[in-house]
Amino acid sequence: MKNLTEQTKPVKLKEIIRGWHLVDVSGRVLGRVAPEISRFLQGKNKTNYVFYLDTGDYVVVINAKKIVITGRKSQTKIYTRYSGYPGGLKTINFSSLLEKNPGIIIKNAVSGMLPKNKFRDERLKRLFVFSDENHPYKDKFVK
Repeated sequence: MKNLTEQTKPVKLKEIIRGWHLVDVSGRVLGRVAPEISRFLQGKNKTNYVFYLDTGDYVVVINAKKIVITGRKSQTKIYTRYSGYPGGLKTINFSSLLEKNPGIIIKNAVSGMLPKNKFRDERLKRLFVFSDENHPYKDKFVK
């Protein structure tokens, strides 16, 4: 019989330590990199992961304008927004959105990979997307 002091201890909210991850997406496929980013945001890469606490890390994505998708989706994939008013449906295709704001593409893909619960908005706030290599979080990554 095991001793009670040797059992696994539950994680407390005060004990959560958030790390920083840098993800370079230049030349990488959107559908392959989005699950990787969502795992970091959820904290599934940690040994103390529990589903009922938000144990995730911060993620900085660079070179978002160089992301790739396979097939002919660059012409056929359409992103929509709806204001709720008549005539308020806005659509834009992938290639136009990539030129205009590539951060929306990655945030939309990662948002779809995250669980639809109360932690989703908090996790997306820890995702920082930049279209090139320049970002203000260089001091967070110690080499």
